[in-house]
Amino acid sequence: MLIVQFLARYREALNCESEQLAWQETWQSIDDVRQFLIARGEPWTVLSDPRIMCARNQDVCSLQEPLQAGDELAFFPMVTGG
Repeated sequence: MLIVQFLARYREALNCESEQLAWQETWQSIDDVRQFLIARGEPWTVLSDPRIMCARNQDVCSLQEPLQAGDELAFFPMVTGG
């Protein structure tokens, strides 16, 4: 099982705060899961944002971060301040 959280505008676009996904052995990185979600079509293509940020088990990381069953992922837009 994998828990995926969607934050800020991604949550709004998807009308979904989180989702539990059955683990797939083909998933090696966070980007594999992101591509799986994008392949669902609209509105999931919002996750194709080139500036998307992600976290694994509440630690910010890259899309190439390795995964394992039981991880918690989060996708969120780049945060800027002023």
